[in-house]
Amino acid sequence: MTTVEQQGKLTLAAIAQEAGVSVPTVSKVINGRDDVAAETRSRVMAVLARTGYKSPVQQRRNLTGRQAVEVVYDSLDSAYSIEVLNGILEAAGAADIEVVLSVTKRVPSRLTPEQRARRIVDEGRCGMIMVTSAFSEAQLDAFHRRGVPTVVIDPLNPPSGKAVSIGATNWAGGKDATSHLLDLGHRKIAYLGGPEGVECNQARLHGYLAALRAGNVAVDDRYILQGSFKSESGVEGMKKLLQLKDRPTAVFAANDNVALGALAEARRQNILVPEELSVVGFDGTYQSEESVPALTTVAQPLQEMGRAALRFILRQMRGELLDSRRVELATQLVVRESTAPPPGP
Repeated sequence: MTTVEQQGKLTLAAIAQEAGVSVPTVSKVINGRDDVAAETRSRVMAVLARTGYKSPVQQRRNLTGRQAVEVVYDSLDSAYSIEVLNGILEAAGAADIEVVLSVTKRVPSRLTPEQRARRIVDEGRCGMIMVTSAFSEAQLDAFHRRGVPTVVIDPLNPPSGKAVSIGATNWAGGKDATSHLLDLGHRKIAYLGGPEGVECNQARLHGYLAALRAGNVAVDDRYILQGSFKSESGVEGMKKLLQLKDRPTAVFAANDNVALGALAEARRQNILVPEELSVVGFDGTYQSEESVPALTTVAQPLQEMGRAALRFILRQMRGELLDSRRVELATQLVVRESTAPPPGP
């Protein structure tokens, strides 16, 4: 047995004694083995976090002395992404945590879930924050087995109980946006949605439908179009809506990008906003303030979502028990210049 192995064994013995388990059990947890009961794993991970234990590989790799969290984006090409990242960076700076940024669309990972989890541990990362990214259950399982604290923000697929999930009150926001249009007198209200299978898009759609039903307004399937969260989707959706004989007088878009695309297409077709068409977005990015006309939108607390994600990483590192693994922060309707009562007959 080498000196490093001896030191590791002594450290593991102390961890095992405090957790009330055997040394081999501690070793299994550290190495991501799946033949450990969930309650036992949690108890060992809490002790590891509390004592600040690092494997010999981590001790060799983490030469800066500072802990680092990895932040993963599918893409970093929107105001939404930048605002969430600003929140993460602010909280990380206050906690003296380094941030390592990965963008998966530009550099797709060729690692298996287990290899990626092992790399995260070996490089001394203290946690993972995934923003609007689709991660498989296999990947989340691998992170969980190796004790990597994981937080997902606005996940594209339903969150696993193995990761903390942070989002906004998407259903309530969708209902508020649609109710605002109903209160102005609109009855022909379209929904320009994002990807059909994405959880936050579905919640906003269901909020829209709930508001229509509460207002005794029949749902017109022609007014519901699904697409992407890109501005191009707003352009294409608006083209289809404006071709309808009985076209809508208002549009609720699944995010600000889609709303801005809809505004651009309306302008190209000489449709006046808000005199002839009202438009509401979702996100509350700086782009919504700068558009012409300024966009009415449902604002998400984007920077606070980033700060909360970092705080949850720190809490998991300390071995704290979490009251909930799903957090929803309140949205707020911000009324600006893009909405008005519908045009007269």
